[in-house]
Amino acid sequence: MASSTKLSSARLDRFARHIVLPEIGGAGQARLAEAHVAIVGLGGIGSPALQYLAGAGIGRLTLIDSGDVEASNLQRQTIYTERDISHGKAVIARGWLADFDRVLEVDISDARIEPCNARAMIDGAELVIDGTDNFATRLAVSDACVAAGVPLLSAAVGRFQGQAGAFAGHLPDHACYRCFVGDAFDAEDCDTCAEDGVLGAMVGWVGTFAAMQAIKVLLRGVSQFGDPRWGTVFQMDGLAPGMRSFAIPKDPTCKGCGD
Repeated sequence: MASSTKLSSARLDRFARHIVLPEIGGAGQARLAEAHVAIVGLGGIGSPALQYLAGAGIGRLTLIDSGDVEASNLQRQTIYTERDISHGKAVIARGWLADFDRVLEVDISDARIEPCNARAMIDGAELVIDGTDNFATRLAVSDACVAAGVPLLSAAVGRFQGQAGAFAGHLPDHACYRCFVGDAFDAEDCDTCAEDGVLGAMVGWVGTFAAMQAIKVLLRGVSQFGDPRWGTVFQMDGLAPGMRSFAIPKDPTCKGCGD
């Protein structure tokens, strides 16, 4: 669907608060209307990220999650309700989007993402957001993004801390997510929020921040807001509220993106 169709008079009114921002403007909003983003994991991070990306007018969304809604999810996964318990997250998320904005194009997959199918599942996306909760999946997604030449925005949260970073390991001199965490976590052996706990509002902070960073990635070269800060990881602290950032150098021996 062409951006001229998506930015009809009704769409212009809907996104007026974006368009009047000189850092975004009409050109930026038209770019968002043409964008295709894949979200891997529709949990605590994916839920608010999905809401704000839909609110921003991202034209096409691919939603990937093999899980069902559980009662314990409702503390932080904001698109689900009690009546959604035991139903597939991807299907429910698609229904939420249909109620929110019928113009958006939505594809879903309820298959489990693994190294053997990750690249096919993100096919066609120009940005992938990973909000999954284990390193094996995150690394499979990262490797698929490098192979497909697609940027990755990876976000994670636990207890009162969160992090988010945009990676472009397919580009020369830019790190991938594997450069950040290494190869030791290819097995599914990391802690989960079920074991350690997580503050629901903290997850919302990380998810909405990830959505904002995603918009920056999509608007690179189009508007003043488009600064992806490749390889910069932002760490958020909810106990003593604050944020810091640090840069990840490309690892020339990385098996995901190295030489």
